[in-house]
Amino acid sequence: MLALTAQDVQTLVPMKRAVELMKIVFSDLSAGKTTSPLRTPVPVPEADGVSLFMPAYVPSIEGLGMKVVSVFPRNREQNKPTINAIVAVLDASTGEPVALMDGTFLTALRTGAGAGAAADLLARKDSKVITCIGAGAQGLTQVWSVSEVRDIETVYIYDPDDSMRESFVDRLARYDSNLAKKVVPVTDLPAALRESDVVCTATTSKTPVYDHADIQPGTHINAVGAFQPTIQEIPVETLLNSYVVVDSVEAAIEEAGDLQIPINNGEISRDLISVEVGHLVDGTAKGRTSDEQITFFKSVGNAVQDIIVAKEAVSRAIETGRGQEFSL
Repeated sequence: MLALTAQDVQTLVPMKRAVELMKIVFSDLSAGKTTSPLRTPVPVPEADGVSLFMPAYVPSIEGLGMKVVSVFPRNREQNKPTINAIVAVLDASTGEPVALMDGTFLTALRTGAGAGAAADLLARKDSKVITCIGAGAQGLTQVWSVSEVRDIETVYIYDPDDSMRESFVDRLARYDSNLAKKVVPVTDLPAALRESDVVCTATTSKTPVYDHADIQPGTHINAVGAFQPTIQEIPVETLLNSYVVVDSVEAAIEEAGDLQIPINNGEISRDLISVEVGHLVDGTAKGRTSDEQITFFKSVGNAVQDIIVAKEAVSRAIETGRGQEFSL
């Protein structure tokens, strides 16, 4: 078997390539050409955490495998990452395990790349300013991915944790040193939102993290937090006033509190959630229709994203001789 570290994955699958891969796999997903059962959550209430088991099969790339990702928000109290993950890749013709790799960076990479693909399809072409709410690992790759598809000049970063906000520049510089120079940590979130063309939310907040009144006409919003039915980081007003696109209709309605809570409360219609990114890629749904339209992408993540990136990493590792061979 092949073992790949986080650094291996970062080297083998650049963000720009990851964005391209997301468009491919989202198209396959929407066309019904993949298999990805709804992820199985295993709550760990004593630690206020959850572990998620996510298998998938992507026939077009012969990708088969599973990711296990844990989200434990209280890890911050111990100076540890809130998200940890591993990915196992299997041979699609024999079922034999062929690789095991770090999934923590891969999760942030593919989530960022998915939002980058959505931004490329929905954000105004002249978008220059991003505000990212949430300065953790997901926030880093949100900013990074959008900068790959738009000419970003300013990045406002907001986080209630002062240390996370202030360390964001140094952490982003590990991925893109030039982009890190454009980062401005802020404490006045409403003012930053009023200047922004793209807004990214990447938090574990259980309540909305901004006031929709501060969102300007023409803004594109990427929302990648609120991955559980009880968590809602987006105000209902955003859904009611936006063109809503999701990664997977079934998964988004089943798993995203941002959507499930207002649907259950009768605040929005289930019919509002019908367009997937894959539909934009293959042309079966429209993209942005005006410069004033607010567009909104909700992602809960799908294992097919992990598998297409993992398969790419394995293929590139074999080509370049990267990684470490080991036997079980």
